[in-house]
Amino acid sequence: MAKSDFKENQDGTYRSLSNRHVQMIAIGGTIGTGLFLGSGSTISKTGPSVLIVYLVLGLFFFLMMRGIGEMFYSDPSHHTFVSFITKYLGNAAGRFTGWTYWIGLVFVCMAELTAVATYVKFWFPNFPSWIVELIFLVVLAGVNLIAARFFGEAEFWFALIKIIAIVALIVTGIFMVLRQTSTPLGHASLTNISHNYQLFPHGAFNFISSFPMVFFAFQGIEFVSITIGEAKDPRNVIKKAVNETLLRILLFYVGALIVIMAIIPWTSVTPDNSPFVQVFELAGLPAAAAVINFVVLTSAASALNSAIFSAGRHFYQLATEAREGGVLKKHFAKISKTGVPATSILLTAALVLVTPIMSLSAATGSVFTIVTGVSSDMYILVYALTMLAHRKYRKSSDYLENGFKMPWYNVSSPLTIAFFLVIFISLFFIQEDIIGAVGAIIWAVVFGGYVVLTQKKLDQTHASSN
Repeated sequence: MAKSDFKENQDGTYRSLSNRHVQMIAIGGTIGTGLFLGSGSTISKTGPSVLIVYLVLGLFFFLMMRGIGEMFYSDPSHHTFVSFITKYLGNAAGRFTGWTYWIGLVFVCMAELTAVATYVKFWFPNFPSWIVELIFLVVLAGVNLIAARFFGEAEFWFALIKIIAIVALIVTGIFMVLRQTSTPLGHASLTNISHNYQLFPHGAFNFISSFPMVFFAFQGIEFVSITIGEAKDPRNVIKKAVNETLLRILLFYVGALIVIMAIIPWTSVTPDNSPFVQVFELAGLPAAAAVINFVVLTSAASALNSAIFSAGRHFYQLATEAREGGVLKKHFAKISKTGVPATSILLTAALVLVTPIMSLSAATGSVFTIVTGVSSDMYILVYALTMLAHRKYRKSSDYLENGFKMPWYNVSSPLTIAFFLVIFISLFFIQEDIIGAVGAIIWAVVFGGYVVLTQKKLDQTHASSN
């Protein structure tokens, strides 16, 4: 299709993403690599109680998405949910959140690019990682530079591969349970889930510490909202994408975990092995490890693709909100002829190019791990600020009484904010998360303070010039 076939936004971007693209992007954003590789760790920690963890977190992420969806429904012209923070909480909060979220996305790109090279080594152990990283980065940055619909098409197929893998697991599991297939671990049966059930099989601490693990598995679920500014039918698309969030979590996470524990007794699940590989091996698929490795490779490539898309839009948003005459406004508040923020995408890709350096020394890798942990923890504060912006929206003249409203707002809104803060506080009781949580607080105080002070100076300068 020619770009003239799509509606052009005022800023030069095009509404070229179809409902098919956005719905698959929503599904892809819900399913992370953590499900395929990390679910063994959470099951081994909590046993069948892991289902409770996923249900609780799934409910709160659904409520957050309803809050974000309500704001986008009222004004679908925005490219990112962060712009609502600027609109309703002020320029300082918007700048802090925008920069924090964008930096976090850059580190997500780096982490996923590193993961891609690791998964490729399964087949080509002697092939240099930096070449693999360079190839994937150039290809996916190129996809994002061509047009939004090319990005959407890539995500459609990436998401489809993940869906096929999960549906195959569930169908295989149901077949094995119905036949009560005998395996070296026993018989496939739903009674494997309830047998010797305990709410805290390895103590209350392990149960509580699984909440942050699952929280980070869901992280990025908000990504679908960033596509609304370039979707053909934004209001209908956002309602469908958000409303099905909880259903997707129930099917793809809870459904998959039930099948896994029905086939592999939860006492036999180990944190070091992928339960998906184990299930397919028990079902008689000799190439199970290679198949799942291919799925997680596409999952990491999908996450990288999405992070590049999102980072480009967020940096473009920062540039458009920058002061007149500044470097950001001059060079990055631009949309290319193909309808994408090309300079912002290129800057993100250029920064991600330093990823191969991370493999040069263990010390550099350790620093990278720490910084990635800090940026991940900052997302919790970003989510909380987003919900605070939603509360301001509810009190503003923009509020649509007959819009796409967050359910049970008076209770669900404060409860969701409180839950995010509880998750953040819980990080201080988990040894491996303490450094990231402390780093997030330092970032919030130092960078947040800097943003507030510079914003005050900008406001004073603006007021005196008028």
